[in-house]
Amino acid sequence: MIGNSAGRAFIGSFTSAGGRGITAAAVDRDTGALTVLGSTDAVPDPSFLAVGPGGTALYAVGESAPGVAAAFTVDGDVPALLGAVRAVDGDAPTHLALAANHLVTANYTSGSVTALPVLADGSLGAAASVLRHEGSGPDAERQEAPHAHQVLADPSGNWVVGVDLGTDSVHVCALDPATGALRPHGETALRPGTGPRHLAFHPSGSLAYVLGELEPTLTVCRWDAAAGRLDVLGETPVLPEHETADDAARTYPSEVVVAHDGRFLWTANRGHDSISVLTLDESGEKAALVATVGCGGHWPRDLTLDPSGQWLYAANERSGNISWFAVDAETGVPRHAGSVEVPAASCVVLV
Repeated sequence: MIGNSAGRAFIGSFTSAGGRGITAAAVDRDTGALTVLGSTDAVPDPSFLAVGPGGTALYAVGESAPGVAAAFTVDGDVPALLGAVRAVDGDAPTHLALAANHLVTANYTSGSVTALPVLADGSLGAAASVLRHEGSGPDAERQEAPHAHQVLADPSGNWVVGVDLGTDSVHVCALDPATGALRPHGETALRPGTGPRHLAFHPSGSLAYVLGELEPTLTVCRWDAAAGRLDVLGETPVLPEHETADDAARTYPSEVVVAHDGRFLWTANRGHDSISVLTLDESGEKAALVATVGCGGHWPRDLTLDPSGQWLYAANERSGNISWFAVDAETGVPRHAGSVEVPAASCVVLV
């Protein structure tokens, strides 16, 4: 049961690559260790997960074509489907978030964002609206069209932010909580060819950090929640300078996480198979790379910081494991503390 002293984690994976679907694990808060409890393959390729308010439900995308989304109860050791599996009216949904009484998905192949209502019992209704991005980028292979890679609610709860790898931009839209209608509000262009993948907000709510997948760079932005406006301040490399030229072509950063106190920032780097540690100055506007450490596996697709800020988890897709790290409170440098086998792991969320 969620709420016990051990805590709970849920791990997404690619069933098409031998994954078990959604794996539930107990979390030892003293050691960071995960113990697998069981799994369900009720939806195909549940590559990303989100926990509902109060930890009473779990939501997943099915990164398939056509794509789906589903809700799960989490009362038992293994999540169980809650209501119907819903079509997202798009292909390869790769990320999801809860916003304004809706579940919102980022559909990578379709380059679109979908809103589905969350019903009173936590289950999902049919898709209410789909907002399609437009544009392309200089990488003919990866940016031939829009590719929405992440969607999340901003800290104020007034806006939905979508990161599009294909258009080198971040989209801002409004979501009507009553109807689920998505209305475009603005778009911020980033440097062409960086291929933005994921964004994380500073705890102050006034800054955002956008991680590039096609170039190992972090773009620091100012976020104006009143206006729903994102402005670029500058860029910082997430790999050491002497390594960047050699490794950029085969390194694909995947996730960015900010410390709860705003002092540090971490990125996961696929190919380089590392976690980068960056310090943030008091304003949060300047990031500096201070260290890289091994990710404890191969192809780290996701990073998650536990609520205490003591433990950092990496989902290593190609080595099929979740590694956990003790975070040094003074330096922010994570120390590998253990791992557990989870085939084709793609993300980990904590309750």
